[in-house]
Amino acid sequence: MLDFAIFAVTFLLALVGAVLYLYPASRQASGIPGLTPTEEKDGNLPDIVNSGSLHEFLVNLHGRYGPVVSFWFGRRLVVSLGTADALKQHFNPNKTLDPFETMLKSLLGYRSGAGSGSEDHVRRRLYGDAVTAALQSNFPLLLKLSEELLDKWLSYPETQHIPLSQHMLGFALKFVTRMVLGDTFEGEQEVIRFQKIHGTVWSEIGKGFLDGSLDKNTTRKNQYQEALMQLEAILKKIIKERKGGDFSQHTFIDSLVQRNLNEQQILEDSVVFSLAGCIVTARLCTWAIHFLTTAEEVQKKLHKEVDHVLGKGPITSEKIEQLRYCQQVLCETVRTAKLTPVSAQLQDIEGKVGPFIIPKETLVLYALGVVLQDASTWPSPHKFDPDRFADEPVMKVFSSLGFSGTWECPELRFAYVVTTVLVSVLLKKLHLLAVDRQVFEMKYELVTSCREETWITVSERH
Repeated sequence: MLDFAIFAVTFLLALVGAVLYLYPASRQASGIPGLTPTEEKDGNLPDIVNSGSLHEFLVNLHGRYGPVVSFWFGRRLVVSLGTADALKQHFNPNKTLDPFETMLKSLLGYRSGAGSGSEDHVRRRLYGDAVTAALQSNFPLLLKLSEELLDKWLSYPETQHIPLSQHMLGFALKFVTRMVLGDTFEGEQEVIRFQKIHGTVWSEIGKGFLDGSLDKNTTRKNQYQEALMQLEAILKKIIKERKGGDFSQHTFIDSLVQRNLNEQQILEDSVVFSLAGCIVTARLCTWAIHFLTTAEEVQKKLHKEVDHVLGKGPITSEKIEQLRYCQQVLCETVRTAKLTPVSAQLQDIEGKVGPFIIPKETLVLYALGVVLQDASTWPSPHKFDPDRFADEPVMKVFSSLGFSGTWECPELRFAYVVTTVLVSVLLKKLHLLAVDRQVFEMKYELVTSCREETWITVSERH
């Protein structure tokens, strides 16, 4: 299997295998335009492989057939929605579940969220509240880690090339581990060990899990399973300690424990946030700083706002709301980077989008990467232009997609705050500069990254 296609295979196999095995499906007739199966056994999997990624496959498919399209994964019908209007129509009967969380839990083999609509809504609210409470309690730690990174970058000569993705992943891991697990992970060695385990699990979620290649590679399969067990064992130990102890620091696990969830629910939510909270935050920080290095006027305007709002004082949770242009920059970062290009839900009941009927138990993909580059919604879609989010109608469309407001996933809400704090701290003292002659190629997985390392330089403001 080609490496660049592994995620497309991974996503569909894992999600279909984890969620749809409960519903033995036969080939269903559909009036939705799209592809007929290329192969009887694999459906349109060869077409996904040839496209390079699931996102790129969906870009081509929607370009040919319109906003609502279909294709086949083996004998299973899959429907993809590729415009803001189509997604808005479909969101209504499915609002109790977070598509990103649903997808990630399916890939991990977790099913505790598959309860009734009211139960799922309560779980989603408790999970989001736990993230918010832990973030508020650990805001001083976030500021401390941001200032430590600033000091590190200030110590570099102006010609030093900084590996941005590497630094952002390390920064995000330090904060997330401390916020989820507490002071147990204050030491550098604990963070390094957790990072290794975390990286192994996330890597196989993004490439090769249940795509056949993992089963054929005993070493890789054993490494993944061992890493996931180690991750769960660490979290189980911390959960047990936090239940019986009295700690000054309030963590994400503490919030879950206080809400009377059972141990399996606490474990699953802790695994999901430890993985997704870290990766979404690291990628958002990376892309935001990258785009600021390539858009000098945007960086100047943002620095001016930071200087005006913060003055000589530190950033606070109250002042974050005043950084309106920073919010626009981060929204445009999510849009331009297509940060989470695909999410999914299972069609619980028969649904309808426009004139098309979506059969019950159909896997429905939200082609968010397609929607975020739709020229009819976003004029000059490939241009990095935070000013577009100054318009309220544009912000409403963005919110309807789940990227802000009531329906944004907790991991992204968390990442917005962390990135705002870090960027504000850095811009007060530093010019962020691009390294010449870099070629950027996006790697479309669960969360979009650069295929190669992103390098920047910095210079001190005077």
